[in-house]
Formats: sequence, structure tokens, C-alpha cells
Amino acid sequence: MELRRFVDEINRHLGTIAATGDEQAQATVQRVIAPLETALRLVLLEALSAAAAEITGEMAPGSVELRLRAGEPEFVVNPPQAGSSPVTEAPVAPSPGLDTEGGMARINLRLPETLKTRVEDAAEREGLSINAWLVRAAAAAADRSTAPTPHPHRPAGSQRYTGWAQ
Repeated sequence: MELRRFVDEINRHLGTIAATGDEQAQATVQRVIAPLETALRLVLLEALSAAAAEITGEMAPGSVELRLRAGEPEFVVNPPQAGSSPVTEAPVAPSPGLDTEGGMARINLRLPETLKTRVEDAAEREGLSINAWLVRAAAAAADRSTAPTPHPHRPAGSQRYTGWAQ
């Protein structure tokens, strides 16, 4: 998908608006257009990424991924495999502290190639995008690390008690 036509359309509208003003307004718009193009592309990419995530959520076990190739977005659709049935496991509920409606943060994650392949395979088995799978895995790991640790199991017949009684 080529974003240039969308950015050019917005620039055309800005030019039309500037034409209604004086020369100073027109000059200001011309100075703003070039730096604005980068911001417009970024916002369009974020919108496309959000759309891909929403579609993936609706078409599980298939997925839609947004990839950049030569600076242009490209959708990769992974339809459910023929004969596959919907996931029979109970869906993993997001942890109570996971704000799925709020803003998102971006991080760069560098994985060894072998681990990346394992993550891709696991995400595909669960019918999730890699990003959705990583979010679930991170949330589950964070929940485990904050859960209270159980007391070690005592051997049968252990009669030792500690504490204070009155």
C-alpha cells in the first residue's frame, strides 16, 4: 500500500485552505507541509497497525500483520488453516492490571533467531499474531512474578508448628 497518495491528498487540502489566506498564510503552510508529511505517515501507520490488530482479534485463529517494506506498509493475511477448528482452550483473560483500552507503548525486542522461530510457531499454533502472543506471554509472566509464592510442601507426617498461642 502506498501512503504517498494519502499524504498528497492532505497536502492538497492544506494548499486549498492556504489559498484562501494572504501570502504570509500561504508561505506558512508551505513551510509546514514538508515536516508534516513525516507526522502524517506515522499517524497513518499507527492507524493501519491498530486496524490490523482489531481485524486479527476478530478473525482468530487467522491473523493480519502490518509490515514495512521499503518504507511502505504491507498487509500479510494469515487465514485460518483449512480444516482447523476454533481454539478449544479457554481464552486467556487479560490480567486485571492490563489496560487493553488505553494507550500502547512500543519497544524494540531483539531475540535470538531460534527463539524468534519458536515464538512465531507458538503464535501460529494459538491463532494469534506474534504481537498478541507476546503481550499475553508478558502479561502471564508478570502475573506469575507478582503472585504470592506458596509455602514449600512439607513431607507427610510433619508435625512441626511455629507461632505464639495464649
